[in-house]
Amino acid sequence: MVMSARVAPRAGAIGARRARCATRSTTTTRTTTRASVTAHGPTSCHGGAHLTSERKAELEAICAAIGRAGKGITACDEGPGTIGTRFENVGVTNTEENRRAYRQMLFETPGANEYLSAAILDPETLYQKSTTNGKLFPEVLSDLGIVPGVKPHLKVYALPGQSGATVMQGLDSLAMRLEEYKKAGCKFAKWRSPMDIDIANGQPSELTIETNMKDLARYALICQDVGLVPIVEPDISLKGDHDLETAVRVNLKVQSMLFKSMVDHGVYMEGALLKSNMVNPGKKCPINYTVDELAIANLQVFRRCFPTAMVSANFLSGGQSLEDACARLDAINKHKTAKDPWNLSFSWSAALQMPLFELCRGKTELPLKEMGELYIAELEKAGAAALGTYNRNGKEGDHSAK
Repeated sequence: MVMSARVAPRAGAIGARRARCATRSTTTTRTTTRASVTAHGPTSCHGGAHLTSERKAELEAICAAIGRAGKGITACDEGPGTIGTRFENVGVTNTEENRRAYRQMLFETPGANEYLSAAILDPETLYQKSTTNGKLFPEVLSDLGIVPGVKPHLKVYALPGQSGATVMQGLDSLAMRLEEYKKAGCKFAKWRSPMDIDIANGQPSELTIETNMKDLARYALICQDVGLVPIVEPDISLKGDHDLETAVRVNLKVQSMLFKSMVDHGVYMEGALLKSNMVNPGKKCPINYTVDELAIANLQVFRRCFPTAMVSANFLSGGQSLEDACARLDAINKHKTAKDPWNLSFSWSAALQMPLFELCRGKTELPLKEMGELYIAELEKAGAAALGTYNRNGKEGDHSAK
């Protein structure tokens, strides 16, 4: 009893001190900004609360410029080794000048900017100049109304114990590199996370999906902090014999993890864009599907998980021919309803470029004039597909059983 009597006053004193501290804390909290309160702890899904209103407006404006109806992205971000292989396959020497001259044709062919809203560049191209006016390519593109961007990721790394599944490297030094690319004139960046559907080996596994999608979210967060729009690219390849239903389930799982991770990380969704594969069965799938069935499958995935805060999705070609890619993009746009508010367009590399390389066979120099003429014809088809006005021939876009 005596001890209890002695403790009580001390407890009361402590309570009083706590009350005074709480009062001071409350007063201090009232002076903090809403952003600092909501950007941390259990409310980490803060939607870019750390960004200024000016930064948010800037990111949204870039997204709107890229997501213009009927226009798409020319993806020419292949590194010197990748484009070099394409050159050498048709007898062209892989030199920096040939790479520069080829990219200049992609940017400056008259009329190309009528179908292009943006261009994704390899870092090498950022510092190359046009022979037309001596300007660096980012400035050339901006003058043409084409938003310049960059591929900032490094090399893939095989995850141990994951049957060859990979993750992209380059996050550690990303902010520093993005600062340099922004100074060079870039307005956005694009990070690719490639995956395969391999049911026999359990891929993509939970680890593969989570690792890649959280990396994409961290990349997006860093981009916005620097002032660049992040294009996130979950790329599920066409390899395999999986059916369309499996493709829908896997793509839904991957994209759901991506968008949840972005929200959890506090990415400002209105200031980000998606570049994804089209939902297709594996190339070796033994089941026939019409182009309309493929289109509906793509819209099903988006309707179930793609945030309407993001204004545009630009599909990659991923090994599809130009004709199949156009027919499928066109069908997707034709099947859109009021439930599908997004701009759905293209961000193509191989589908546009591989036919151009074929013009080089048997020639000692790049046939840039011929390549430019074919390129415009291709872009006209792509632009029509982005509007849902492409006229497909025969069974273009259908999946035929292999």
